[in-house]
Amino acid sequence: MELHQLRYFCAVAESGNFSRAAERSHVSQPSLSQQIGKLEQELGARVFDRLRGGARLTAAGRALLPRARAALAELEAARGEVAERSATLRGPLAVGVIPTIAPYLLPLPLQAFTRHYPEARLTVVEEITPLLLDRLRAGSLDLAVVALPLPGRGREFAVAPLLEESACAVLPTHHRLAARARLSLHELRHEPFLLLRDGHCFRDTAVEACRRARWRPQVVFESGQFRSILSMVGAGLGVSLVPTMAVEPHPGCRFVPLAENAGRRTVAAASLRGRQLPRLADAFLEELRRAGAAPAIPGSINTGFRIGN
Repeated sequence: MELHQLRYFCAVAESGNFSRAAERSHVSQPSLSQQIGKLEQELGARVFDRLRGGARLTAAGRALLPRARAALAELEAARGEVAERSATLRGPLAVGVIPTIAPYLLPLPLQAFTRHYPEARLTVVEEITPLLLDRLRAGSLDLAVVALPLPGRGREFAVAPLLEESACAVLPTHHRLAARARLSLHELRHEPFLLLRDGHCFRDTAVEACRRARWRPQVVFESGQFRSILSMVGAGLGVSLVPTMAVEPHPGCRFVPLAENAGRRTVAAASLRGRQLPRLADAFLEELRRAGAAPAIPGSINTGFRIGN
């Protein structure tokens, strides 16, 4: 039994005539008659008596009519509800983000998202990657904006790459290498290093870049924020690596791009694999992708952003 057959049946029952029902349904009369015939064949009973003056419901037709009308009304109600949900996105959305991304990437997307979806109830949590992943597992977060690769059992999570960025060396302005247009990471092997503390994924990125260059950084200062590291670099305490989104004018600091892809990272949105996300999550991701395509990053160097696939 097809829905269009029920529509044709109701049209004939209401008009009392196959020709008028066909005109009302915008089909030819033979097509409508054929579909009514198929409906009767499936039901195993005639629903209309074909009379010279029109069509009259049989007992089987009278029994079918209220149920056919109810089925079509339910369908229209469902369509209306889907259309309403499509027109206005509302409800809660919980997003986590790591500290090395939150202050640089999020402000513009958050402004745009809250402007476009005023009925959304957005919650943002800033934490290090392991704690964000725990919250995804617990269901208290819908999305987490993190850097790849994920630690541990990364297969638990579905990831959507948002953008890729390179890293820069940051040196005191009086440093012997500060005037260079580009540096090799190997040239920094004897320098004292200032890095994020354990638990921050960009620390792992920086240490891994040095390891690939076959040396281990001598860490003399650790912090949970890039701005603290920049202050110490500006004071001449040592050098560091920062992602390009963290490049910002800072007294006493000079940012120099690296000659290789050392320290390059992929920023992605992670969610618990198999969990159905609210439609607001797609809208939020779209705002993040727009920001990644045209980031507003201060500083005078080529930041090396590239939007992901």
